Amino acid sequence: MTPVELSRTVLRAVRRAVDGGELDVDVPVRVRVGPPGPGGCGDYATGIALQLARPAGQPPYRVAEVLRAHLTGADGIADVVLTGPGFLNISLHRTAPAELVAEVLRRGPRYGHLDPEDGDGERRPVRLHCEHHPRALVVADAAARTLRSQGALVRISCTAPPASEWTAVLGVRVDAEGPARDELTVQVRPVPAPGDPLPLGRDAGRWALLHPAAHDRPRIGDEHLVQRESNPLFRVRYAHARTRALARNAADLGFAAEPGPTEDANGNGNGTDKDGTSGHEMYALLGDHPRLLAAAAAHHAPDRLARHLVTVADAVLPFLPTVLPRGGEKPSAAHRARLALAEAAGTVLAGGLTLLGIDAPDHL
Repeated sequence: MTPVELSRTVLRAVRRAVDGGELDVDVPVRVRVGPPGPGGCGDYATGIALQLARPAGQPPYRVAEVLRAHLTGADGIADVVLTGPGFLNISLHRTAPAELVAEVLRRGPRYGHLDPEDGDGERRPVRLHCEHHPRALVVADAAARTLRSQGALVRISCTAPPASEWTAVLGVRVDAEGPARDELTVQVRPVPAPGDPLPLGRDAGRWALLHPAAHDRPRIGDEHLVQRESNPLFRVRYAHARTRALARNAADLGFAAEPGPTEDANGNGNGTDKDGTSGHEMYALLGDHPRLLAAAAAHHAPDRLARHLVTVADAVLPFLPTVLPRGGEKPSAAHRARLALAEAAGTVLAGGLTLLGIDAPDHL
């Protein structure tokens, strides 16, 4: 279940409560759901009960109890827990693996995005303001990209115009210059980089500035350029390029991706391999991508997305040798399903790198 689908499910719960006479309110046009806040739990949370409490003439917690009764047992929902004054914290059933892979491949690099034009999410304006140094501008740019993926309308301002070389190399731009306009503006204040990221180029330079959390000082060195497993950026881009190469190799062998069970007739292909990676782990990471993307946007923290991509890459790389037939094997349904899972992981990696403003080459 995507955040959009969950929002609609909560909205239906409100409508049923109104139709049943439990709440006397106007049904809202949409319901916002997002990552649980401090003290919350589950996959998503919503404060709709607090929003409806005053017009309903009831305490927020009582409104939440009414809505919980209508949400419990709904398709896709595993549990609903109330916290605080009346927040609904919702845990979801996991999507069937083949359905999840098919959804990723259908959405492509936009898997996890919300599109308000299709009724998904809400076109809310967000103003980001950053200090005048390369890291602040790159973090603001990546935060804006993730926010836009969730339907927000974003404008970026900076205390001064970016240096022309920052724009040329790192691809940073702003919509306005000068002090922040009002108290509603979100301040982007990462720890400045200790050195000049421009010699690293766009991709490595942006990664060096984005991968650490905003409160951590980034490393600006040649370690971001080496093509070795010790370099997280290399692992992410290499994993993506390998998934694309597998698709080409499979086409040469006469088969294509088809979501389905990855186990063969002997039950091999979905258990834990010698490197500790399992198909189950990859399914979990792909299923968690929309929630992770929503959290990165909500907290203006593109570093969360960068670290998630490293985790996905580290999970998919040991899995890739199982995709193609070996020796005299003929392509089977399991091979087609493994290829689909690999392509889905590559799709997530490509989409995530694009949101960070980093290229995802098919050949590396």
